[in-house]
Amino acid sequence: MKKIFFILLASSLLFACKQTNEYRVISKVPDLEMPNNHLKFKEIEDYKNYKIVSSHFRTDKNELRYILANDIAFKAYNEGTALPNGSKIVKIGWNVEKMSNFQAALEAKKVQRIEYMIKDTKRFAKNPGNWGYARFVKKEKKYKAWDKGTESCISCHNIAQKNNYVFTKLQPLF
Repeated sequence: MKKIFFILLASSLLFACKQTNEYRVISKVPDLEMPNNHLKFKEIEDYKNYKIVSSHFRTDKNELRYILANDIAFKAYNEGTALPNGSKIVKIGWNVEKMSNFQAALEAKKVQRIEYMIKDTKRFAKNPGNWGYARFVKKEKKYKAWDKGTESCISCHNIAQKNNYVFTKLQPLF
């Protein structure tokens, strides 16, 4: 009986250790809010734990962008299904410059913006695809909420209506 007890105890301790050893990052984001839809920067405070979906380069802004997805959205991307309620997609945009030690390459230098969209059928029932948008622009080492509203986000994402109002497709490694 003692052996069974110790085996169960050891198993539960191993299970508990496995559960608590997961490395998670909570980003220290400023307490900012979008003026017209009240999305907060803090709503994506754990964005550094999201998974990379894609990257792209905006030539008009000289900006390299990484696209990240929370677990809900990433699962849907991988399964090839529609992005469900609770999906969050984060876009981080950096300006680029030539690498100082390898002139044939460009590298990300400074974050210019962090934007995100969240699918929420209740809060954004009136928006196409039920998406809410937030943009936080970095100037002089400080972020500020985009004060021009989200109409430009909505009108641009309307171009991607056939893809659930999302431009980004999963770029699989294999």
